Amino acid sequence: MNAVWIWIRQHGGQLVSSLLAILVGMVLLRWWMGPQVQTEAVQRRDLLQTVVASGRVETPHRVNIGAQITGTVARVPVSEGQVVKAGDVLIELVSTELLSAQRQAQQAVVQAQNRLRQINELQGPVVQQTLRQAQASLDTAQASSQRNGTLFDQGFIGQAALDESRKALALADAQVLAAQQQVASTQAGGAEHSLAVGAVAEAQANAEMVSAKVRYAVIKAPVNGQLIGRSVEVGDVVQAGKVLMTLSPEGTMQLVVQIDEKNLRLIALEQQALASADAYPQKKFKAQVGYINPSINAQTGAVEIKLNVLEPQLTLKQDMTVSVDLAVARKSHVLALQVGRVNDINGASPWVWLLQVGHAVRRPVQLGLRGGAWVEVLEGLSEGDAVIALPSALSEGQRVRTQF
Repeated sequence: MNAVWIWIRQHGGQLVSSLLAILVGMVLLRWWMGPQVQTEAVQRRDLLQTVVASGRVETPHRVNIGAQITGTVARVPVSEGQVVKAGDVLIELVSTELLSAQRQAQQAVVQAQNRLRQINELQGPVVQQTLRQAQASLDTAQASSQRNGTLFDQGFIGQAALDESRKALALADAQVLAAQQQVASTQAGGAEHSLAVGAVAEAQANAEMVSAKVRYAVIKAPVNGQLIGRSVEVGDVVQAGKVLMTLSPEGTMQLVVQIDEKNLRLIALEQQALASADAYPQKKFKAQVGYINPSINAQTGAVEIKLNVLEPQLTLKQDMTVSVDLAVARKSHVLALQVGRVNDINGASPWVWLLQVGHAVRRPVQLGLRGGAWVEVLEGLSEGDAVIALPSALSEGQRVRTQF
């Protein structure tokens, strides 16, 4: 032990000098080799470019429901937010006077039909019989007139008797003509028959109009859907055409989103998207671009896009807020690099630090599709090139060393 201390006292200065020389050499070597950096190899991968937007749920159309007649509300059996089926009663109006008018109109139809039936079944046969009787009387009068004419020529009767027979013949002829006119009038197309048919049609039209008003007193749902608005109560006097309820029809829903106009060139019809309602962020569903508004909002610089929901989603409600990831481009097996490795990526001349034989080399690159955290490299790099991932302050041609 004493020998060790004696050696240290004799050679201590030399030992310290050697250690200092080694440390200085190491520092100089590290300085000469440059800073330590991480690298990332350029690789091939599949890229999907998306545009993210938010919007709302909307049905393709809404149905405004109102009364077609003026009346007092008697009953409103549904409430706002209720799901209804086509044909369900939504509003009933007081219809006492309408029902009375309907009964009167129906009675008028029965009376007009009875009058037409009377012409067809009673009056028609009667005038036919009258015509046959008049024709028989005419035949008798003609025979009598001919006989009296012969007797007058032979001198057996006087002028007065001849005149009487002629008068009887004229009367019988007139009676036949009158009977023929009555028959024609009661047959189809005749004046009296036509008037009766017209009266029936008029009564039926009036009855249909009154019946329509009675039906209008009961307002029903035209389609399946959900009531999203109601502005009517029992006792209200409503006017024709005033909107009383708003129905959101059941069926295909759409997502209405606003896209920044700078992304408009990327959007096309039938592009696919994944969407989720903010109320159910974990529940993703598919949608497809169905409409692109041809105009741009001058104030916001956005364009309206509508996407069709491809499968029924029971959780979606009218005007819900949704988030949409719209797939605008897809490429397979392309050279790609992480976005964070590219300098001036949004500028006109993007570039990267490339490791070449222990030196940092500034390499301009041409970029293509940008998908999430990755960007396509079109020119400037090859597969396997080592791009400096976490450079400190570097200069062109500077030596650098990688981690081992």
